[in-house]
Amino acid sequence: MRPPLQRVPRSAWRAGGFAPGERAIPEETAIAFTYNGVSYAVMMATPRDLEDFAVGFSLTEGVIAAPAEIESLEIIEEEIGVELRMRLVEPRAQEVTARRRHLAGPTGCGLCGIETLTEAMRPPSVVSEGTRFSFEDVMRATRSLAPLQEINRETRAVHAAAFWQPGRGVVALREDVGRHNALDKLAGALAEISVPGASGMVILTSRVSVEMVQKAAVIGAGVVVAVSAPTALAVRTAEQAGITLAAIARDDGFEIFAHPHRIVGTQQAAHVA
Repeated sequence: MRPPLQRVPRSAWRAGGFAPGERAIPEETAIAFTYNGVSYAVMMATPRDLEDFAVGFSLTEGVIAAPAEIESLEIIEEEIGVELRMRLVEPRAQEVTARRRHLAGPTGCGLCGIETLTEAMRPPSVVSEGTRFSFEDVMRATRSLAPLQEINRETRAVHAAAFWQPGRGVVALREDVGRHNALDKLAGALAEISVPGASGMVILTSRVSVEMVQKAAVIGAGVVVAVSAPTALAVRTAEQAGITLAAIARDDGFEIFAHPHRIVGTQQAAHVA
């Protein structure tokens, strides 16, 4: 498999002159999702954690309801990209065939296989009450990401999605050139190790758009924290889903946009799902 980053030559202009050198940059590859021989979507993504990507994308896009519905998965590397070739159990396979989709998505496309406005604006899953967190938990969680972002440390060009639990810290983190892809990979990783979304918080290094909230709701995450701002539609969707949405997380604090009751003072944090 092609490595997730490449080192390329470049000339840097600084202090009035050019200097030769090289820079690490992320790889970007076409990833095709097929189910029982039916094409569903083509995404541009970082060629890493592709098994997680296959499972997570299938879950968050509603292709499957559980990882066990993927009967087999082959990762087929070709010269022009990678095919994630999945075979689904019945009757799920028939359902996917009936709603066959063809879509070539840009980097991090978040509305894959969608043909109507109704599908794009589907009501989000409603999450359970889950865990409460202290203000310090949120700050600790956001600060813990940077040392774990291996690709971004080298390239400064990829997004991360992580899952943080009290007492354990970051239990999974995935990176990708597409923010939706990073969250899909995280969803797959959590599903494969059977970590319930209600037991921790999702941390994002990107802005929060509506499809990010929809995907977090499928994961079952009661709390989503992002370093950038949300869109207005993302806030409304978080309200519908019952998700506590915090954003603009910085070293000196953060802002809460929906369902603030899960982020409380130290003494009020339950730390139980």
